[in-house]
Amino acid sequence: MSAFDLPWLVADIGGTNARFGLVTSPGARPSNVAVLPGADYPTLPEAVAAYLAEHAGGVRPGAACLALAGPIDGEHYKLTNSHWSGSIRDLDVPYARLLNDFEALAVSLPHLEGDELVSLGGPAPGHGVKAVLGPGTGLGVGGLVPTERGWTAVPGEGGHATVPVFEPREIEVVKALQAHGLPHVVAEHLLSGPGLVRLHRALALVNGVTAPELTASDIVARVDDSLCAETVDVFCGMLGTFAGNVALTLGARGGVYLAGGVLPRIVERVRASAFRTRFEDNPDMAAYLAGIGTVLIVAAQPGMTGAAAWLSQHARTELVS
Repeated sequence: MSAFDLPWLVADIGGTNARFGLVTSPGARPSNVAVLPGADYPTLPEAVAAYLAEHAGGVRPGAACLALAGPIDGEHYKLTNSHWSGSIRDLDVPYARLLNDFEALAVSLPHLEGDELVSLGGPAPGHGVKAVLGPGTGLGVGGLVPTERGWTAVPGEGGHATVPVFEPREIEVVKALQAHGLPHVVAEHLLSGPGLVRLHRALALVNGVTAPELTASDIVARVDDSLCAETVDVFCGMLGTFAGNVALTLGARGGVYLAGGVLPRIVERVRASAFRTRFEDNPDMAAYLAGIGTVLIVAAQPGMTGAAAWLSQHARTELVS
C-alpha cells in the first residue's frame, strides 16, 4: 500500500468526542462519519482501530489527516482537555499529518457555504485574512491568510489569553474567581462549555444567591431561570469582546467565523445579545470592526471538512517532494 491510495482517513478530535470519516476521492466531503466518545478508549490509536473496524469496513487508509484540540509539535500531540498523547507514527498509516483543530477549521472556511453559515452581524465575509474561534470543551482560535499559492492556516492558542473583561459585572466575576482559587483567569475559563458552568457559579457568588450545580446544557436550556439567562447574556457579551480582539490582532477583514459545540444551540440568543455591539465597541477601531462580518459555522463536521481539504491540497505535493 502506498500513501497515494484511497480512502484517506480524516478526524476531528476534541476533549470529549473523536469524529472520524473517510475521503474516497480528492475534493470529496467525508463519508462513513462516526462519533466515538474519547473516554471509551485509552489511546488515540485504539479509537482509530475501533473506527476502522466497526464503521469503515476494516479498510486500511493510505493517508490520514487528524485535527486535534491541542498544540501540535511536529508528529507529536497532547490533547489539552484529554489524556490522549503520543505520536502520529503510532497509527501505522503510510502518510499522516496532524493539525490543530482550529487550524483545520481555518482550512475549511473557503469550503463552507449556504446554510452551513449563519450571520451574527456585519457584512458578508469577503476575501482577506479570516479568523475562526469557538467555545466547546475549550476555546480555540485560528487564522487563514491568503497567499500567492492559496490559503495558509495559522494555528494558535488564543483561548489561553487573559480573559477580556469589560463591564463592572465581569470584573466582579473575575474577582470572585480569583478569591476562590483561580488567580489568573484566562478566556477559556469562562468562554467554553465548562466556562459556562464556572461563570454561572461565579455570578451566583456575585449576586449573593445559592444556585444548584448545573451543566452547560442545563444552563442554556433554562431560559426562564434568571441566573441562567444572565449567565448566557454575560457569556455572549464577553465573547463579542474576545472576538473583536481576535479580529484586531489578526487583521481579519475577511471575516470572523465562530464555531464550537456551544453556540449552535443558542443561535438566536447570540443574535439578540450584546455580542455584535461588544464586537464593534472599541474607542479607536469601531469603524474598522464594523466592516468585518461575523458568522456562525453550523456545518455538521467542519473540522473534518478542513482535514479533507488539507489532504486534497497538500498531501500529494509533500509526498512527491
